[in-house]
Amino acid sequence: MTALQPASVIVAMSGGVDSAVAASLLLDQGHAVQGLFMSNWEEDESGYCSSAEDYQDARRVADQLGIALHRSNFAREYRERVFASFLDEYRAGRTPNPDVLCNREIKFGACFAYAKRLGAELFATGHYARIGVRDGEYELLRAIDASKDQTYFLHAIDSRLLPQIVLPLGALLKADVRATARARSLPVHDKKDSTGICFIGERPFADFLSQHLTAARGAIVSVEGAELGTHVGLIYYTFGQRQGIRVGGRKGASDAPWYVVDKDLERNVLVVAQGQNHARLMSAALETAPMRWLTAKPVLDGDLTAQIRHRQHPFVVCCKLREDGSLRVEFQEPQRAVAPGQFLVLYQSDRCLGGAVIERTVACAESAPLADRLA
Repeated sequence: MTALQPASVIVAMSGGVDSAVAASLLLDQGHAVQGLFMSNWEEDESGYCSSAEDYQDARRVADQLGIALHRSNFAREYRERVFASFLDEYRAGRTPNPDVLCNREIKFGACFAYAKRLGAELFATGHYARIGVRDGEYELLRAIDASKDQTYFLHAIDSRLLPQIVLPLGALLKADVRATARARSLPVHDKKDSTGICFIGERPFADFLSQHLTAARGAIVSVEGAELGTHVGLIYYTFGQRQGIRVGGRKGASDAPWYVVDKDLERNVLVVAQGQNHARLMSAALETAPMRWLTAKPVLDGDLTAQIRHRQHPFVVCCKLREDGSLRVEFQEPQRAVAPGQFLVLYQSDRCLGGAVIERTVACAESAPLADRLA
């Protein structure tokens, strides 16, 4: 982390080890540190929401560090700005990523604004990413620990906030963060990392969806048009999915596993094919909604790579910017299971350039080889 002059810093404290260590490191650097715990989801009766427990953990850390801990509830903002979009996308048969919207609208939106009202000069989180400055422009950079890098989830935040954001863990390995927490006897040093979508917790995903969306059974058909079985509702299936299709073997057919390759919402039909890399699962290009750039102006030259999923190995792309701000993105190598609703995030080396929602994929048969497209 770039050395900063001592300032008033509010740390978004989740009750986990990462934000605890972030607060501790900022104290080491002489900053006036306070914590802010945010609640984004109302407590439910199922026992899956851990907000109350997480708050108690954050409070114990704050007490040990000798810092104030504020608490605020952003459940209304979360439902309006994140959860409503999540449900709309599933109704439309798409594959949303609410964590991207949560960072943009809540952590670095409502929570950031609340921290500023509390008098914070800087806002810090325990995300694994870095902020750098090049030629006077602030940049979002990948974390040193590639296995924990979270720039994919941060790509949509407002670039104008970068000068006021501190990410103390971006230059550390996760193992070192755990070791620091243990060495300092932080009460959450051995707490398990949270996984999955925050408002779902550890509950079965299908059970959660069934509480908020209605689904109708329909036919499962092969790409050749043969009816193979019955699905339990299109909302429960994602592009490229293998588990849970429950299509039995067919006489005289291959016993290779089946994968979801399409969802026909109009006919309520789930389309499947055999083979992990079936042609219907592979795309040569995609088209996006308007880009949200983290750069002062679009960056389309140089060696560009992209990801459509967190922790995916970056792949080489060629991009064309359209008049409405959207992109046509061509892949050097075909990519598997690219789905509308996902986010495409662009990179130049370790610099995150921004990203956009995927609107349409382009099958390999519809696109010429990359060498021809670059000629």
